[in-house]
Amino acid sequence: MVFASCEQPLLPDENSTGGDADGNLIVSVFQIEQQSFAVPLTRAMLTDYCSRLSMAVYDAKGSLVKQVHQSVGDASFGSAAFSLDPGTYRIVVIGHSSGNPTMTDPAKIKFDNSDGFTDTFLHSATVQISAEEEENVVQAHLKRITSLCRVVFTDAIPAGVTQMHFEYKGGSGAFDAATGLGSVNSTQKMTFAVEPGQQDCTFDLYTILRDTEGTLQLMASAQDENGNERYGRTFQVPMKQRMITRLSGPYFSGNTSVNIVIGIDAEWEGEQIVYF
Repeated sequence: MVFASCEQPLLPDENSTGGDADGNLIVSVFQIEQQSFAVPLTRAMLTDYCSRLSMAVYDAKGSLVKQVHQSVGDASFGSAAFSLDPGTYRIVVIGHSSGNPTMTDPAKIKFDNSDGFTDTFLHSATVQISAEEEENVVQAHLKRITSLCRVVFTDAIPAGVTQMHFEYKGGSGAFDAATGLGSVNSTQKMTFAVEPGQQDCTFDLYTILRDTEGTLQLMASAQDENGNERYGRTFQVPMKQRMITRLSGPYFSGNTSVNIVIGIDAEWEGEQIVYF
């Protein structure tokens, strides 16, 4: 389980690297699609969106050739070098704030429930490496591939409840690097630590839809310190690709009315609000 406060899940630390010292291919994160920068993306700007980068190189058959994971503490964060033989390769760059994904198969790059799920950005492109001794540069333009279900409780956490556990189906924790769409019908899980008396708690649940629209079957369980359920509710949450669905209401009072309102979010492509 991933334990966290109402605002932010806690994630484990992992090793990172800057790639090959004398690489002939340089990959550098240049831009986040949601922002229009007059100059190349700076390290400070990048950390506003993600705290980790995962880069992989695949050969023409789709086999993993090279892999690099970086975190914000690395001096090389945002850029990596790869030493490659002549040939055609696919370069995949992922911006995220979770544990390192499994990248063996470019059609099924996977994040695990044990590490949690966060906002995720993708760059995927092919590059040709020639036999000549020359430096090749790839400027990665990261595009958001996640959808966000933002659960907001408008009432207080009652006595005896120390964690909120969410399970949701309908999206995916894995994606195809060629399309940015989910590639597995996953059961995703997130657990957040809470304290009795807390109000207006917000829980962000990320998923990668397998199409432009979908529905999450969301099971929300308020649990005590031993994992015993004290309150449980189930929701059908409409989702759209690269958009926020805000699911808001008094969770513990049992109100079951639902209204949907479409709004705009400057960072995302849009937001829809569902009141329960």
